[in-house]
Amino acid sequence: MATDLQRGTRADAGNVAEERAVVAGLDELGTDLALPPRPAIGRRLLRSALPPLLFLAALVGIWQLAYLAKLKPSYALPGPADVAQVFWETVQDGRAAEAIWTSLSRGAIGFALSLVIGTLLGLAMWGSRWLRAAIGPIVSGLQSLPSVAWVPAAIIWFQLSDAAIYTVVLLGAVPSIANGLLSGMKQVPPLFDRVGRVLGLSAVGRVRHVLLPAALPGYLGGLRQGWAFAWRSLMAAELITYSPKLGQGLGQLLNIGRELSQMSLVITSIALILVVGVAIELLVFAPLERGVLARRGLTTSR
Repeated sequence: MATDLQRGTRADAGNVAEERAVVAGLDELGTDLALPPRPAIGRRLLRSALPPLLFLAALVGIWQLAYLAKLKPSYALPGPADVAQVFWETVQDGRAAEAIWTSLSRGAIGFALSLVIGTLLGLAMWGSRWLRAAIGPIVSGLQSLPSVAWVPAAIIWFQLSDAAIYTVVLLGAVPSIANGLLSGMKQVPPLFDRVGRVLGLSAVGRVRHVLLPAALPGYLGGLRQGWAFAWRSLMAAELITYSPKLGQGLGQLLNIGRELSQMSLVITSIALILVVGVAIELLVFAPLERGVLARRGLTTSR
């Protein structure tokens, strides 16, 4: 009897020790999973800005060495100082601001139209298996088709007008947005839709309140890619559809540099196009992505 009691006491003590070990392990796991404190703003800015600045400095240094070595004639490969001077003159005389505003306004309008059409097309393809089988390969094929291929057709259809430019932008961006949304919707577990049905939501309600929020990461990726295609399509259209009545966008400014054989203006235009693209990424899509990931507990500070 005493032996059984001792065994029971040892078993209880072992269970208590095991429970304490489990609790301690969970506490340690929770400590490991806790997000570290966010670094100071200055340190974050330094950590994010210093690497690209160092890379640009190295790139300019290599460029200067190539210019001094005369790998190309000066009219074909001007030095960094010459390009900086033309860049500053373009900023001072207002051509840079005018070109950026013209291209950004066109890009914003074209992307907004692409967003509406691409979203509706993606939802239609997700909702209809027949439609997805019928036009899905065509949409994917349009996504891989270079947007510059649409410029001659757009000019024939709409002559040298803004309509021709917006047509090229739409044909470049809509397939990426539709495929991005469709890919995100396919990754949503079917259980989510069933839960929406149980809660009594209509088809529109399930899409709005259940499926679209769950597919948001993939949809956001499609939007980011759609903007990249829209921006590239816009530059291709502006480069070819040059007309004084259309105004002077960045693509037209690039074409002027080509026609004048002024390489410094060509490089300046390319730099402005790159700056606008990077700014949109950093100011629009990167914060959106951080917000989506943070709401899903997927953001960590490193």
